[in-house]
Amino acid sequence: MKLYNVAVVGATGLVGRKMLQVLEERKFPVGRLVLLASSSSAGKHIAFNGNRVAVHELTHASFTGTEIALFSAGATVSKEFAPSAVAAGALVIDNSSAFRMDESVPLVVPEVNPYALMFQKGIVANPNCSTIQMVVALKPLHDKWKIKRIVVATYQS
Repeated sequence: MKLYNVAVVGATGLVGRKMLQVLEERKFPVGRLVLLASSSSAGKHIAFNGNRVAVHELTHASFTGTEIALFSAGATVSKEFAPSAVAAGALVIDNSSAFRMDESVPLVVPEVNPYALMFQKGIVANPNCSTIQMVVALKPLHDKWKIKRIVVATYQS
């Protein structure tokens, strides 16, 4: 089985930790794991697959040898560091709003439009949490009856 070198940007945050939990639960074939965060989090350790993994400060040189970079540290961080990850050869999966409206970056929900990954140029975006839940539920309805329009309002704190 192929193992992937994975970096998690924003590893000490709530979403970053959830990403790590899902990688563990799904038994994703992680070879080398690099945990990245701000300088204030550097030196901390996070448990992953029974090991303690050190957190490193995020820099533009952090992505050497990385194949997949999961970003969850906000749009400003993604805009600054995602190009460095791509330049190092990584596929960036960005959980922020940084690339959601960028027409050159596919907006992907795997259960809905996995084929959009074919058009990626190093960065893949995902919609916000409310949208993901909605489109996953609407996809089978659309496939059967062709939804033409949806009006949505969300109220979030």
